[in-house]
Amino acid sequence: MNPTVGIAVILTVLQAAHCQMIKDLSACLLGQNLRVDCRYENKTSNPLIYEFSITKDNRKHVIHSTISVSENIYRSRANVTMHKNLVCLYLQSFTTSDEGVYMCELRATNDYTGNQIRNITVIKDKLEKCAGFSLLIQNTSWLLLLLLSLPLLQAVDFVSL
Repeated sequence: MNPTVGIAVILTVLQAAHCQMIKDLSACLLGQNLRVDCRYENKTSNPLIYEFSITKDNRKHVIHSTISVSENIYRSRANVTMHKNLVCLYLQSFTTSDEGVYMCELRATNDYTGNQIRNITVIKDKLEKCAGFSLLIQNTSWLLLLLLSLPLLQAVDFVSL
């Protein structure tokens, strides 16, 4: 085997083994706030870096980021939480002026495969309300959820009719 081809194959395999793959990007309203969920497949233990931005009027505006500097108009309104395989952007006091194409960009540190990017168009009148229980279900195993609900089931007095 040609050494150049062998090195190319090894690099391709290593890149596939280390990258973060974005699986899904969704948005919903949580009261008056926007929540953007960026779900990814974790393929490495390296720390994750991210950037949430919006494109409107053909210009990119950084909302919250560990890659670059966030814009002043979003700093006081935006925060990000990270759970297992989920990065959530929360934008407070979401209005129609915040509508646009939202982008989630992820990369693991020391990952040379490049950033993973997903976009979603967000229009206030078309957003669904976030289901608070759905976040619990997505991040909690069914067994744990069942164990936590057992005391509630035991407390219910089933009266025969």
